[in-house]
Amino acid sequence: MDSASITKLIILGLYLLGMIMIGIIAYRKTSNFSDYVLGGRKLGSWTTALSAQASDMSGWLLLGLPGAAYIGGIEALWIGIGLALGTYVNWKMVATRLRKYTEVAKNSLTLSDFFENRFRDDTRILRIVSAIVVIVFFSVYTSAQFAAGAKLFELLMGIPYQVALILGALVIVLYTFLGGFMAVSTTDVIQGVLMFIALIIVPFVAVAELGGFGQTFTTLQAVDTNYLNLFKATGTTANISLIVIISNLAWGLGYFGQPHILVRFMASRSSDHIKKARIIAMVWVIITLCAAVFVGMVGRIYFAATPIIDAEKVFMHMVDGMFIPIISGLFLSAILAASMSTADSQLLVTASSLSEDFYKQFFRKKAGDKELILVGRIAVALVSAIAVIIAINPNSSVFGLVSNAWAGFGAAFGPVILLSLFWKRMNKWGAMAGMISGTLTVILWITIAKNASGSIWQLYEIVPAFIVALISIIVVSLITKAPSKEIIDEFESIKMIQI
Repeated sequence: MDSASITKLIILGLYLLGMIMIGIIAYRKTSNFSDYVLGGRKLGSWTTALSAQASDMSGWLLLGLPGAAYIGGIEALWIGIGLALGTYVNWKMVATRLRKYTEVAKNSLTLSDFFENRFRDDTRILRIVSAIVVIVFFSVYTSAQFAAGAKLFELLMGIPYQVALILGALVIVLYTFLGGFMAVSTTDVIQGVLMFIALIIVPFVAVAELGGFGQTFTTLQAVDTNYLNLFKATGTTANISLIVIISNLAWGLGYFGQPHILVRFMASRSSDHIKKARIIAMVWVIITLCAAVFVGMVGRIYFAATPIIDAEKVFMHMVDGMFIPIISGLFLSAILAASMSTADSQLLVTASSLSEDFYKQFFRKKAGDKELILVGRIAVALVSAIAVIIAINPNSSVFGLVSNAWAGFGAAFGPVILLSLFWKRMNKWGAMAGMISGTLTVILWITIAKNASGSIWQLYEIVPAFIVALISIIVVSLITKAPSKEIIDEFESIKMIQI
């Protein structure tokens, strides 16, 4: 290993050590279960915004999206547009109301808590179904983040993918295991800033090396006549199909059901902090999404002489060869930051669900805070082991894994969250029907689409699943018993909130 590689590893090591130290500090400040899973609802505007968006974008932002742009050109921007719109609507419509509603509904600490308390579900079915959805899809989602970190270590250290996978997972598990929500949120802020800086600087340095913006865009146009055309498909003479555009924009629907994002709204210090957080979040999201697409496109001509085999590594290769070792190591840490900021959040939400929604409710109803925190930490380790097994294949696609999990959560929880906040006639049976139908439709669509022909099967699975879940909630709620006066009165008290 040469001196440059050693320098990069030292920078990465110092970064990882810093994350672990934050976990140790947070460990000492974690006194009860609410601290561990929601940070005692003490997040300020900046922490709420940056931790929500950093945990949202994941390694997908620095690997999956640039990879898609590297191959297909500016067509990948349709995904960015969908995500930006979804981010805004989620902050505008859901954030404030969910923050208030979860507090009023018996100070709900998890989404499963909220569903049970919101609908006064004494059957516990909503809690069980939602917790199962969280565990299944977060195992897949977390595996994508582990895969992203493994690809980085594999490239930089020259070690086998599987060894790199376990190494990266161990670091994430350690500080999440120790510090809980405050460690996760604090590290997410640092990681969000690092991701932002890296995505801004890398493409601009590449453009400078390529001769400036004029020369860069001229060269990009020469890659393919449609490479810079938002409505034409690269590699063909055809227009981008309406199904492809709808599928890409539909990524925005997923926001309403992502537990690791929604929990940030729940943990905000007060609903008054949401407006400022929304502005910060939107600035971060729009700039980073555009920059990530630009990275992939510029990378296509930056490596024109030696095309990259794995498109998802375009950002890694650009950083690795563009800067002096110290800066390169710092920006490569941004990839790890992107993966860690999402994986830690997902692990924590899953651990919260296992400890609060299963262990306490069905095994130890009188379990104290220390016992629940311990169970949560054990759950972090168990879910991590499952995620590592899922990601063990070195050909794992970060984009594909994230896409499936994003659709699963978006369809299972998105319609339920929206209607539970804005439709007073909804009841627990409707909520249950929405979760089950949304989840099953995603799974069936993915399964059938793999071997089916016809353009309709190119539609992103979140679209049909979201529609099916919405219809199921409305129909089942209307044909079953209306909510009690107590539930309606609580809903009306939330309805007065200004959004």
